[in-house]
Amino acid sequence: MPDAIRRVDYFNTTIRDQPGESYKLLAQLADMGLNLVAFTAIPVGPNQTQLTLFPEDSGAMEVAAQRAGMGMDGPHPAFLVQGDDKLGALAEIHEKLFDANVNIYASSGVTDGRGTFGYLIYVRPEHYGRAAAALGV
Repeated sequence: MPDAIRRVDYFNTTIRDQPGESYKLLAQLADMGLNLVAFTAIPVGPNQTQLTLFPEDSGAMEVAAQRAGMGMDGPHPAFLVQGDDKLGALAEIHEKLFDANVNIYASSGVTDGRGTFGYLIYVRPEHYGRAAAALGV
């Protein structure tokens, strides 16, 4: 499969760092019919976790979050790269952005263990257009 790079939006929300809190939020989103293309969670203090949610449909996420009274920060733009896992796959992506003088300020990637990978790229909003052009999206 050739690399597929697409624009995605993400939303942040902070929850208590307790067993079941992520489950409750993810189950609520599923009950509202919201599909996620990616999800991350990181600690942001001794008792809180920041969830970053990448919905398939940003508009539906905004409407559902507002109706449910969820405090969401976003949407913010990012990129989702998916492709064949090969030596240097991420280096090729980074090279394109380097050549365009775009700094990646955060990223996260994973392989599926069967030969493909997914990679989230965060760039500063003021560099997003230049990054999109460099990546061909």
